Amino acid sequence: VIILMVFGCIIILTVFGNLIVIITIAHFKQLHTPTNYIVLSLAIADFLLGSVIMPPSMVRSLESCWYLGDLFCKIHSRTDIMLSTASILNLSLISIDRYYAVCQPLHYQTKITNGVVLTMVVISWTLSALHGYMMVFMNLNTMGTEDIYNEHFNCEGACFLLRSRMSILTSSILVFFIPGFLIIVLNVTFEKNKTNLNKTEPKATRTLGIVVGVYLICWSPFFLCNLIDLFIVFPSPLIPEFFVWLAYLNSGINPIIYAFSFSWFRKYFKTNMEKISDIFILYTACSMKIKIFHPCFPRVLNCCSYMTYSTELLM
Repeated sequence: VIILMVFGCIIILTVFGNLIVIITIAHFKQLHTPTNYIVLSLAIADFLLGSVIMPPSMVRSLESCWYLGDLFCKIHSRTDIMLSTASILNLSLISIDRYYAVCQPLHYQTKITNGVVLTMVVISWTLSALHGYMMVFMNLNTMGTEDIYNEHFNCEGACFLLRSRMSILTSSILVFFIPGFLIIVLNVTFEKNKTNLNKTEPKATRTLGIVVGVYLICWSPFFLCNLIDLFIVFPSPLIPEFFVWLAYLNSGINPIIYAFSFSWFRKYFKTNMEKISDIFILYTACSMKIKIFHPCFPRVLNCCSYMTYSTELLM
């Protein structure tokens, strides 16, 4: 029961936290900046991870069995890889964006434009999709291990992502260690160029550095576990499973970091919550067929004016 509650809290935190980030950035035009577009892309990856990947993974972790069929097992595993890859690539883009903002502030406005960022985001998602789907659907991950897979892992009710040693090594280096090394180098460069920061940059750069640091802390054990597993077989499958959920936890932590660090996020989050609260009050009044006076609307509201007001409220 405790494990179920922990998994449930991680999923709820991931889904609703990132959904709030997505709505906040997408709704307010003032937030349509290059940096926030990358944050939006990261939030979308985390939201999809929490809403599509984590619930079936929770059932598999608790029941030790897969009830959704072989086809959905393949789709689930490939999408998991794609979204995880998208996260690390988006964090690499955040580090590149911060590098130009801190180390080349005079060229930032001309080099890091909305068009450039959107192009980089599309490329990162395309590469993530190719890594997640092409590698597995072309059976590149099991090349050389087909007999082992068919004899020990290909059975009813099981959902394993078996990968050869070469596949694990190549994937870990290309997807995590190289981007991770790039991120660390860029963040070290930020620290050496603090004197170039303007008044608005220090907190944003520090916050995004925390986001990157938390990502590395949550995902490093998983990839190190993969490498160790090439040489040592873990005595219990619970150890790799724990590292998987530690990595998933990262997707729920990012919105908390934004909430405590970014004043703009708190401001627009409060605005969104006020609007949702107002609409809920009006909807309740309409459904109960009663008239109310709302302080944001200078007249008595009834069901006829509810729809018009709700539309105006969201503008």
